[in-house]
Amino acid sequence: MDVQALNSFVADLWRDEITPALVDYIRIPAKSPHFDPDWAAHGHIDAAVEHMAGWARGKLAELPGATLEVVRLPGRTPVILIEAPGEIDDTVLLYGHLDKQPEMTGWSEGLGPWEPVIRGERLYGRGGADDGYAIYASVAALVGLQRQGVKRARCVVLIEACEESGSFDLPFYVDHLAGRIGSPSLVICLDSGCGNYDQLWLTTSLRGMAGGLLTVQVLEEGVHSGDASGVVPDSFRIARALLGRLEDAATGQILPRAFTVEIPGDRVAQAQVAANALGDEVWKKFPFAGSTAPITEDGAELVLNRTWRPQLAVVGADGLPEPASAGNVLRPRTTLKLSLRLPPTADAEACAKALAATFTADPPQGAQVTFEENQASGGWNAPPLAPWLEEAVQRASQATFGREAALMGEGGSIPFIGMLGEKFPDAQFVITGVLGPHSNAHGPNEFIHLPTGQKVTAAAALILADHATRER
Repeated sequence: MDVQALNSFVADLWRDEITPALVDYIRIPAKSPHFDPDWAAHGHIDAAVEHMAGWARGKLAELPGATLEVVRLPGRTPVILIEAPGEIDDTVLLYGHLDKQPEMTGWSEGLGPWEPVIRGERLYGRGGADDGYAIYASVAALVGLQRQGVKRARCVVLIEACEESGSFDLPFYVDHLAGRIGSPSLVICLDSGCGNYDQLWLTTSLRGMAGGLLTVQVLEEGVHSGDASGVVPDSFRIARALLGRLEDAATGQILPRAFTVEIPGDRVAQAQVAANALGDEVWKKFPFAGSTAPITEDGAELVLNRTWRPQLAVVGADGLPEPASAGNVLRPRTTLKLSLRLPPTADAEACAKALAATFTADPPQGAQVTFEENQASGGWNAPPLAPWLEEAVQRASQATFGREAALMGEGGSIPFIGMLGEKFPDAQFVITGVLGPHSNAHGPNEFIHLPTGQKVTAAAALILADHATRER
């Protein structure tokens, strides 16, 4: 393997083809089904599929025997399936997704979710980093190996269109395509984060999630606050008291033991190494307002907080009028949409039940309290890296970034990974990505750091080459 030639090929391909393709992809508002229930009628997901498939078909001409099919099950979002035969009797699965989060407000002047803008090394717009680049990087890695005649295993590239909605369609495709996917010994997922843009990052764990709608109702209709306050309990106060059962308002610590786990010792040690590599960037990467400070400035504790400890976010509310329209009325109800991130090894279904019990037992002042569960998904804790893969990852990082690789858990969820972990318990996993500091996935001003995309692509190719030559 001529590493310099590989890096040059990948950089040229990103400049000449992949970046322009991503620019066009960003313009497509391919929102995930959860955010666009009429996705089939609107056609944006199909447009993104055809755009990506068209580019990939052109490159697959360089891979003997490679095929691409857009697979569609009735009533479900489509998937792109690429099968590229290899010289080694083994299978590698490469995964990504093409559906997007919704627009979100707060984009800076000149930027927008569907308006691709390149500023320096950043390509702004929704979906480029999460996770539109994955199919381009996967195919580019295969072509890069082919051009040098480097042997590899059979590779299957699977790109779904439902990840941002929890991948609820994907299990049906995995079962439907089981015979074509086979039994991969290695899974490469390009849908995760990176602690910085200076080295290759491997994700060692993903948090789960439990969530739902907490509603407190105290009246059948709103009444004059001057008449009722002091007599009728305020629904927001009751909701606030119920949240106090779950978390410490001063620290954010989740109180019931039902939601916590013992953090494995190796993950604690890796958190310290990651914190040392990142320094203050662990918390400075976030756009704090004014003099807002992080919960602590202990980097290792912050890494563990966002990867292994449960944390609550109130992500939506109903029953609260806009301030300009809010009169002096004691409102009948308050609804809060809650998102509770769970430790990777926590039982999500049990946590969802515990969440409902925490809120609905013995409601304050007899208020009518309901909790409507709408999400319960488990996390994932990676199996230990095989010695060959640990060495391959470090070699790939040095060859592409010029620095050692780093390992860290991620605070988000990729439901597909946990599902594959169960289906292929003997597989090794390389979970990596380009979502680094300030890239702001799901929020305003999302961007992909283009040099990191190039380097992750080349690193994937190098890991595929090492996979083919490992001891069996």
